[in-house]
Amino acid sequence: MKLSELKHMENIQDYTRKELAQWLENKGSRSFRAGQIFKWIYLKQAANFDEMTDLGKELRSLLGSNFYLTRLSLEDKQVSSDTTEKFLFRLDDGHHIESVLIPEKDHFTLCVSTQVGCAMDCKFCLTARGGIVRNLSVAEIVSQVRDARFELVQKNLEPLKLSNIVFMGMGEPLANYDNLIRALGILMDTDYGMKFAARRVTVSTSGVVPKIVQLGVDTDVNLAISLNATDDKTRSMLMPINNKYPISALLDACGRFTMKPRNKITFEYILIKGINDSREDALKLVKLLAPIRAKVNLIPFNEHEASDFKRPEPKQIIAFLQILLDRDMTAMIRKSKGADISAACGQLKAKLVTHKNKGIETVQI
Repeated sequence: MKLSELKHMENIQDYTRKELAQWLENKGSRSFRAGQIFKWIYLKQAANFDEMTDLGKELRSLLGSNFYLTRLSLEDKQVSSDTTEKFLFRLDDGHHIESVLIPEKDHFTLCVSTQVGCAMDCKFCLTARGGIVRNLSVAEIVSQVRDARFELVQKNLEPLKLSNIVFMGMGEPLANYDNLIRALGILMDTDYGMKFAARRVTVSTSGVVPKIVQLGVDTDVNLAISLNATDDKTRSMLMPINNKYPISALLDACGRFTMKPRNKITFEYILIKGINDSREDALKLVKLLAPIRAKVNLIPFNEHEASDFKRPEPKQIIAFLQILLDRDMTAMIRKSKGADISAACGQLKAKLVTHKNKGIETVQI
C-alpha cells in the first residue's frame, strides 16, 4: 500500500485494546474481537488483516478499509562485537530513530526511543545535539518492540526471550507522557498484548519532576533517574533541566513515587573525569540518597568525538564504587554494551550521512 493511501487511514497500533473495542462497538461489531486482533498483531506477528483467519471476512474488510498495519522501515542495522544490535528506523515522515537490542544471559533487553531527537540538552549525550524534532506516536513506540521480536523470529529464536524494556533511547520519555502511558498499556497487556511484566519495564527520566509521581500512580513500572551530579551547579552544567527542577525537587518527587515494598529507584550516575568522580562526590551521593529506597548504576563516560569529557581512570571508578558499598548502598558499575557501534549509553543519535550513487540515495548510521 502506498504512503499516500495510508494517510487517509489510521495505524491500528495507535489504539489500545480498550480504544479498539470501543471502535468496534461503534461499528456494530463485538468488542471482544479487539482481543483477537491484538493477539494477531502482537503475538502472532500478522503482516496484514487477511491473515486474521478467525475473524469474519466482513470484519477483516472493515479493518482494512479503516486501518493499516505495517512495520517500521529498517534502514540499517549494526551488530556489535558483543552481539548488541542497533536498529536505524526510518519513519513515515522521513525522520529517523534508533533502538538497541541487548543480549543478556538468558533473555534480551530492548532500549526504546520515545522522541525524534531530544530537548533536554544534556552535555554528555549525543542525542541532544540535534535538538527535538517531535514526539513518537504510540504506534512508533510499540512498533520498535514488535519489530525487535519479529527479528528474533527471523533468527529462529523465541520472541518472548525479549522480556525486558528500558525507555532509555532517544528522547525524554516523560516529555511524551500520554503516548508513553498508552504504549505501556499495549506492551504490558498480559492477556492479548505483548505480555511484558511491569517489573521488567523501566522508564528513565532526566528529571521531569511533575510527571514522576504521576508515573507511579498510572503504572507499576520501574523508575530510573539520570542524576549524574551531587550539587546543583554541576548538575545544571551537565543537565540544563536542573535549572527548572533542582536536585531537592527531584529527590522530593522520588520520595513520593509509589512502588512496591521491595522495589528501588535506580539512580544512573555517569562518571566523568574531574567533573563528578571525586571522593567528596561519592560521599555526597550517599547522603543525598539515604532517605530513598535507591540503587546506583555507575556508568563510566563513553567518550565520543562531540565531547571533551573524559572517562575516569579504572582505579578512580573502583574507588568511587567502594565508597558507596562501604556505606551499605546497593551499587554497581554498569558496563555499556555496543560501544563499538555507538549503541552505548548516551550515544544514540541516528546520525545520517547521505550518499548518492547513480541516482540511488542510501543512508548509513
